[in-house]
Amino acid sequence: MANKLAGEYLFFKSQPKNIRTLLITNMLYGLILPIIEIFVGAYIMRNTGNSSYVAIFQLFMYVGVVSTSILNGALLKIFKVNWLYSFGIMLSAVALMVMMFVHSIGIVQLGFAGFAIGASTGFFWTNRYLLALNSTNDKNRNYFFGLESFFFSLWSIVVPLTVGAFLGTINGKVWFGHTVDVNMGYEIITVVIFFIAIAACLVLSKGDFVNPIQKKFIYFKYHVLWQKFLALASLKGMVQGFLVTAPAILVMKLVGNEGSLGLIQGVAGGVTAIIVYVLGRIAKPEHRMRIFGFGLVVFFIGTMVNGIMFSAIGVIIFVLCKVLFQPLHDLAYFPTMMKTIDAVSAIEKRNEYAYILSHEVGLFFGRAGGMILFISLYNFASETFALKYALIIVGALQLISLPLAKHIIKEIDTRYKVTISD
Repeated sequence: MANKLAGEYLFFKSQPKNIRTLLITNMLYGLILPIIEIFVGAYIMRNTGNSSYVAIFQLFMYVGVVSTSILNGALLKIFKVNWLYSFGIMLSAVALMVMMFVHSIGIVQLGFAGFAIGASTGFFWTNRYLLALNSTNDKNRNYFFGLESFFFSLWSIVVPLTVGAFLGTINGKVWFGHTVDVNMGYEIITVVIFFIAIAACLVLSKGDFVNPIQKKFIYFKYHVLWQKFLALASLKGMVQGFLVTAPAILVMKLVGNEGSLGLIQGVAGGVTAIIVYVLGRIAKPEHRMRIFGFGLVVFFIGTMVNGIMFSAIGVIIFVLCKVLFQPLHDLAYFPTMMKTIDAVSAIEKRNEYAYILSHEVGLFFGRAGGMILFISLYNFASETFALKYALIIVGALQLISLPLAKHIIKEIDTRYKVTISD
């Protein structure tokens, strides 16, 4: 076992410097992601008791993502891409800290907090896409996203278990003459996050990254191949919103508290982390659609079980399926996205960031559609109806992604392969 681990480490060391730098940076930022994806929703539920408020928060967050993605494109003309990436990491830590220290939560407060966290996310993800696109090629992207997903999955075990246990044990304790509650626990967590963000930025500063050469990045017409991929992005965006909101809402309502949330996420993440790393290490580009399809089916099964049972056991099964689905989906989706950008940017002779920005717009329409679906079902039917059937609708729509993704890959490999360089 020790020899195998040493061999994997040597393989990692053999990767180009920028790939290693990005992976270590994202490994550190991965410690923050579970807080944004899981415990923010739980925090809102704890302080409002209204699941529609979680959806509203997410909607404002996605507006922030698109807004700063546009701003980021303009700032790339002035600042280095890794500086903007670092700014996004730090902004996410600061925005979380501000949100957790303000206990009065209404629509206005949620709007500002959601937009701020979305703004940080916009800076983070768009620059991450750009750096990963320019630092990898189609041959090593499975490894890059597999190792990245491995750490994200690993932290999806460690962080929820640690945070859940911490919040569960400190509630009611007396520290330095003051009674500690769960909200104070959230404040302590955000301080730790702040220092993790600083460490990630220090690592990122070691990379040798370059900005796009071409400055124009806003276009309204794209090659038909990219239009098809934007449809795929919208489908991903639709499920993405529910992956953030649904587990927290369902667990807080049907299972228990943050401790239960952490335990469920942790149990599901262990096997997934190993599976994703192995797949990223050995899978070839032609295997991506099999991985993609398997993940989609797993997620759909989870939504059906949750809708039919709508109980603590149903929620646990859904979260297990969700934790397995997400890294498998990303492992196939992101290399496919970058292969498509390689093709269409070569065809249209445009800045790669133009496609990253339009991709965020595609995600936004899907995210907004998903959140509007949930809010509409919540208001015009009932909360129970929304929690049962919105997920099933979204899970069923995701199945369309597989034939669409297969068609895009076939088009690239048969009609546009000559335009892609390694």
